[in-house]
Amino acid sequence: MEHNEVALLDNRGHGVTRYIDRAGERLLRAQVNLESRWRSLMAQPEEGAATAEYAVVLVAATGFAAVLMAVLKSDAVKTLLTNIVKKALNVG
Repeated sequence: MEHNEVALLDNRGHGVTRYIDRAGERLLRAQVNLESRWRSLMAQPEEGAATAEYAVVLVAATGFAAVLMAVLKSDAVKTLLTNIVKKALNVG
């Protein structure tokens, strides 16, 4: 140690720089792990997205089919469709 350096010691007489070095190593490992995880996520960003999209479309289609069936079973639509078929059959 040079004469202008100050020795920082904890209460057990260990150098603080040792703790700083260990903390730096832990941070570096965490950064490497984070970068690795980020790369793997970016490599496959939409894994599972297709399944979720299909589920949403299926629910929407089922709801639309239920509304369509309710409309087609109504008396007004039955009368309208019956009149259209009768008119088409009477043309010939």
